[in-house]
Amino acid sequence: MTGFEALILGLVQGLTEFLPVSSSGHLVVFQALFGIEGEGGLVFEVAVHVATLIAILIVYRERVLRLLRGLAVGERESLEYIGKLFVATVPAVAVAIGFDGWIEQMFASPEVAGICFLLTAGIVWTTRSTLPRATKGTPSWSAALIIGCAQAFAILPGISRSGTTLAVALALGIAPAVGAEFSFLLGTIAMAGAAVLILPGISAVQIELVPVLIGCAAALLSGIGAIVLFLRLLERRNFHVFSYYLVVAGGSFLLYLNLRA
Repeated sequence: MTGFEALILGLVQGLTEFLPVSSSGHLVVFQALFGIEGEGGLVFEVAVHVATLIAILIVYRERVLRLLRGLAVGERESLEYIGKLFVATVPAVAVAIGFDGWIEQMFASPEVAGICFLLTAGIVWTTRSTLPRATKGTPSWSAALIIGCAQAFAILPGISRSGTTLAVALALGIAPAVGAEFSFLLGTIAMAGAAVLILPGISAVQIELVPVLIGCAAALLSGIGAIVLFLRLLERRNFHVFSYYLVVAGGSFLLYLNLRA
């Protein structure tokens, strides 16, 4: 992997992890275009995911520190919120462990990413009607579990984790900023868990450090920018516009695969 390829993939990861367009799907697309495969690509993917995890912690540092302080002193509100995050994590963990072989097959098929881009377009489009009516506060326990099921579905390449979890939160009536915060903080657990699950399966392999560092830096900086943009679009109620991009991206990639075959 060259430094330029690492820069592009890092930018793709940082932007698409938080914007509702699916980071996993875009990485599948760009790795297919660049011909990147094998464990070297897997190590890079884990590294840039960790970089985007750090981006969340930076943007939401005040909220994270409040939760940690509340956890330390046994504050009920903080304990319940953290508990809901872990409840919402259970469905994705169950799917990742129970269907790991099937998930690998889905990631090995670029066509799946193209189709799932189109599915995500439909999911994001629903926010056009649900966003104006969403006014509730912190998700209930049952709402947290439902959002967690949406995150489990987003394991598929091309299904946006941020877009799907937020769309479900809005459909449940949860206010946009509250739903976005829950989705992003939930994402930190998912990203950390994915890295823990993947790393043991990676054997000793020669990794070029410079491209990995370039990719991580690009993912971190673009990730912070993407979160800020995400929140602004929610405020302006323009979140659904990403559907147009997803339709074009999914359709174009499927056409490319068909012509290449």
